[in-house]
Amino acid sequence: MKHVSDLRRHGLFDAKVPRFTSYPPANWFSDAVGEECVRTWQSTAPEDAEISLYVHIPFCRRLCWFCACRTQGTRNDAPLAPYVERILAEAQSARDSFANRVRPRRLHLGGGTPTILSSSLLDRLLTGLNDIWELDQLEEFSVEVDPTDVGSKRLAMLKKHGMSRVSLGIQDFDPQVQKAIGRHQSRDLTANVVEQLRGLDINALNFDLLYGLPFQTEKTLSATLEAALEMDPGRIALFGYAHVPWMSKRQSLIPSDALPKPEQRLALFDLARRTLLGQGYVQIGIDHFARPDDALAQAYFDKRLTRSFQGYTDDRAPYLIGLGASAISTYPQGFAQNIPVTGKYAAQVEAGQSAVWRGYELSDTDHLKADLVEQLMCYHTATLSDAQLAEQIILTAILHIVERFGDAVTWNGRTLSIVRWAHPLVRMIAGTLTTDQNEKSDDRTYSAAI
Repeated sequence: MKHVSDLRRHGLFDAKVPRFTSYPPANWFSDAVGEECVRTWQSTAPEDAEISLYVHIPFCRRLCWFCACRTQGTRNDAPLAPYVERILAEAQSARDSFANRVRPRRLHLGGGTPTILSSSLLDRLLTGLNDIWELDQLEEFSVEVDPTDVGSKRLAMLKKHGMSRVSLGIQDFDPQVQKAIGRHQSRDLTANVVEQLRGLDINALNFDLLYGLPFQTEKTLSATLEAALEMDPGRIALFGYAHVPWMSKRQSLIPSDALPKPEQRLALFDLARRTLLGQGYVQIGIDHFARPDDALAQAYFDKRLTRSFQGYTDDRAPYLIGLGASAISTYPQGFAQNIPVTGKYAAQVEAGQSAVWRGYELSDTDHLKADLVEQLMCYHTATLSDAQLAEQIILTAILHIVERFGDAVTWNGRTLSIVRWAHPLVRMIAGTLTTDQNEKSDDRTYSAAI
């Protein structure tokens, strides 16, 4: 692979940086944002404001060791029905705070494992959400599906309620890799679920794959890619595994000495990138790939692509209402995150109080920086507006980027672009816009730059 020495010279293999699924990153959130602030943001939304809904189901039958998400294991269904009722109570409370009519455009069920819910609980959840938010005009209803914990009844119920897109977690099909990360999921099982979905006329499929896993090699990753491509997904998210056992204790079960070194990680990603491009996929930002006719690729071509806590998206609704423990909401004014511990979340909702735990209120400068970060993360180039050019702190950061990264970027006084070979540096370059905050932050909360 060309330019490895250049990337090493710029510090790619040693850096720890945010993933920039938001600006600012979530580790800047504080208790300065609470119930009163969020209620104000909701009550001042204009008439017919477009919103999206995200419902977080944190429960899993098994806890995969690689996962650093807010999840908890349960061997029985006892906590599930009460949790659904708390979701609906929170949803009703949020809806009551909007003084004007809103227009829900998208619904996403994430986790955890949303399909851990029985068909009757899924019916209760989705019927309740529809009663509260009037979801008959949704553009998209997407669900994260665990192929090892779903059945035909649950898929049929989701289809009945309008499910139109499915994201399937795969990670890697190699048995040795699966054993090392605590996730056992055969190729045949996954293909069977894909067949069931297509039988329900659900053809908008996303696959989640990981590179940088223990015992993963170019040979095993090639085999996983071959198997995944035979199922013909419209989108593939190719995430780099973030080994952060100090944040996610279950990752301590993963043998760290079996993890590929940083330069090997880059080679794995480059192999996958070349394979997917060779099969006609379009690269979207740093880690997504889509068929040219997919809505995400169309948004990329039309410069409508955005980045959110779910990754790259064509969803441009200014309001994202997160429901459930640890869920994050996005407003034009800032971000708000719910209490992550399900017991404490439940107690707040049952008491009729807000589940908001922390958040961040965006300043005018934050909005300008956020736009630059999003442009860089989506397109590896950013054209500054007059307002951004007039902001001295932004100009200073741009000049620092030009000085620090030199041959990796170009700057003509208005547009900052990252040259093709230096695209893997994008998170480091975007991070330069946060230098003032990084000095106060623990980079242990960040992940490897590649």
